[in-house]
Amino acid sequence: MARLVVLQHKQPSLSLLPSSLSDFNGIRLNTSIQYKRKVWQSKGALHVSASSAKKILIMGGTRFIGVFLSRLLVKEGHQYKRKVWQPKGALHVSASSAKKILIMGGTRFIGVFLSRLLVKEGHQVTLFTRGKAPITQQLPGESEKDYADFSSKILHLKGDRKDFEFVKANLSVEGFDVVYDINGREAEEVAPILDALPNLEQYIYCSSAGVYLKSDLLPHFETDAVDPKSRHKGKLETENLLKLRDVNWTSIRPVYIYGPLNYNPVEEWFFHRLKAGRPIPVPNSGIQITQLGHVKDLAMAFIQVLGNEKASKQVFNISGDKYVTFDGLAKACAKAAGFPEPEIIHYNPKEFDFGKKKSFPFRDQHFFASVDKAKSELGWKPEFDLVGGLADSYNLDFGRGTFRKEADFSTDDLILGKTLVLT
Repeated sequence: MARLVVLQHKQPSLSLLPSSLSDFNGIRLNTSIQYKRKVWQSKGALHVSASSAKKILIMGGTRFIGVFLSRLLVKEGHQYKRKVWQPKGALHVSASSAKKILIMGGTRFIGVFLSRLLVKEGHQVTLFTRGKAPITQQLPGESEKDYADFSSKILHLKGDRKDFEFVKANLSVEGFDVVYDINGREAEEVAPILDALPNLEQYIYCSSAGVYLKSDLLPHFETDAVDPKSRHKGKLETENLLKLRDVNWTSIRPVYIYGPLNYNPVEEWFFHRLKAGRPIPVPNSGIQITQLGHVKDLAMAFIQVLGNEKASKQVFNISGDKYVTFDGLAKACAKAAGFPEPEIIHYNPKEFDFGKKKSFPFRDQHFFASVDKAKSELGWKPEFDLVGGLADSYNLDFGRGTFRKEADFSTDDLILGKTLVLT
């Protein structure tokens, strides 16, 4: 049987670096100021005191008159709800109410930042993991007080998500309002969760922009054709399963994700070479266009779809605002980390046999997606520009001497040792 436990940890504090561009204190709420005004009233006139807060229901309220009325009521200190027509199965989560939330995964990268935001919002958060990694860890720049507060509130359910009977038995007992699936790769891993939680309010899935069919027409939009044979086909099949089931779902499709604690060698690949003072090998012309999104911006997007009726049964691309060439990315990494502009060596990958090793961390093609839908529908926008985000990653991770993979320059040496390179 799984045990649901509250974990408390004490670890040395780390001071917040001035270069950190986001304190991740969650969404700030404006407090209402309650006041009393003396208004003359004739006999029989309205005798509701403007100073007393009322619980008010607005029938409608999302268009024209209601938009202005609701703002005035909030200014007056009233609590109001909008009654909005919803089709069968439409999202009915209230973003302001505390929810019992299950995160599948949550101890690495995206989940680390997302879980903190959810706890800050007042939700009860449980991480479902195999228990092989620590359930919580103090983040670089996180105060001892903030870490202690977070770790005292996080819950853990230990198990293997591929043990489907275990999943169904334990999740049905616990009951959850919302599931964030951060590490799901196959549809068969999701079905037992849906079976165990028939009253689930929302299933929020981390998919990938890698599901799109390669195209000459870019950027990718959420309505673009998908590739059923892509290496992310399991995520695509999961999205299809969610569409078939009677469940409220939202799917997030990031492009390349970067930021502190990144376990994929994205920015780290460049930082290793910059620190060693080595040239940066870039395949072909170096003008291939790609796109990166900061993990903290991604976590905020996950927060903004929670309880958002506009996110019901919708897909959203999430990444940075701007696109960048491979050469431009190498220069941006150098600028963010305070290194001189690097020497860039272009090469033809067809001239080399790298075996199973990757000579470059990005797919050798144009690959980027529009985030306009998330910005217009959710009101989301990235906090970090590329150089600022890379500086945040470097200063809170690699610049402190921490990284996920040791430097491996073996493919670089093959490239640099060959006389036939592109100029």
